[in-house]
Amino acid sequence: MKKISLLSFLLAGMLTFSACDSDRDSNPTLLTPKKFTLNTPVVEAGLIDLSRTESIPLSWSQPQYTEDNAPVVATYSVQISPNGTFTTEFDAAADDNSGADFVTLDETTTDCQTVVAGANIAKALQQLCDWEEGVTLDKLAMSLRLKSAVLDAGMNEYGVVYSNAVSLNVLPYYVELKDADPLWWHLIGGDISDGSWGSEVPVSIFPMQPQKDYDFDKKTGEGELTWTGYLAGNGFKLKRTLDGWDDQWGAGDAGYVENDGGSANITMNPGYYTVTLNTASHTLSVEAYTETLPYNGQVYVTGSFNGWSAENPMTAVHTVAGENNHDWYATLTLEAGAEVKFYDGDSWSFNIGGALNKLSDGAYGYGTQGGDNIVIEEAGTYLVIFNDITGYYRFILQ
Repeated sequence: MKKISLLSFLLAGMLTFSACDSDRDSNPTLLTPKKFTLNTPVVEAGLIDLSRTESIPLSWSQPQYTEDNAPVVATYSVQISPNGTFTTEFDAAADDNSGADFVTLDETTTDCQTVVAGANIAKALQQLCDWEEGVTLDKLAMSLRLKSAVLDAGMNEYGVVYSNAVSLNVLPYYVELKDADPLWWHLIGGDISDGSWGSEVPVSIFPMQPQKDYDFDKKTGEGELTWTGYLAGNGFKLKRTLDGWDDQWGAGDAGYVENDGGSANITMNPGYYTVTLNTASHTLSVEAYTETLPYNGQVYVTGSFNGWSAENPMTAVHTVAGENNHDWYATLTLEAGAEVKFYDGDSWSFNIGGALNKLSDGAYGYGTQGGDNIVIEEAGTYLVIFNDITGYYRFILQ
């Protein structure tokens, strides 16, 4: 087996051993094993219907990473292949995966056993085989194997080794594949919504919007979020989740700081601003908005659901901003195929429409003046949010 000196590895805090006092002066050696054994799962009737299978248990032997079998914390991940070749890995962020023949599942473990969800296997096979919806699928002799690696503090891999592959007869099913939603962040504070610093969307905390035409990471959802509106000088912060403060942005001594529990509120002189957060590069900017406002009045949501009338005035989000509010919300129950627009309630001199982009909890889009009707694909009750400066709208399924 290939051997790597472990002394500098340990000094860097990359590997955890359980050692007796008498062993402290030794210089252990990290081996790169050539293989380890994945046990063949016991499958009743020899065929796994993935649509009816919650999970499949797996177990395996621990690779030998040291000559004396000292405990080493290895991280294991499951790999799926429809044909057992394991040559080219599927990359969720790539535009073209036509040559991929295996998927590494996101879930990992440091134990020598795990369970693999049938739905995760079905998704992996769909990613590789790209079946069309409605096609009748036959049983498939797919393969899976384990990858083992020792990770350092920077998540770099050492001692990578693969188990044997085991073959399983499965009955797959079509899975609709979706890119990850944008990694949402929210505005909160004395300038935002009702200024109460609460956790109710959009009454006291307000979700930022995806930057128009931005190419978000398909796997992680990282990318650029933005918001344009009026800040009254009462201060605000950004936070990722509704209830916790583990992920936040505030003001520091030298600018904006991330995840500093002692940070101050971000306070601007009263005026219109654009707040831009890039969750991939971890950068935040707050810049004055100097363009002419396209509209400054009450907004109504109208459409086929109310006979294109002005019966549904939207509610102002930022009540502390008074007449300077430009974010609106309403709750609507809509049928599939319903058509919707945002307008001034009378003259149609201000009316916004356009297309929708799917999300796991609804859809969003950027409309234009006089744009097409917004067509709702999925029936349901929606929290509808609209910004009359940017033309951004979001339909959140409740």
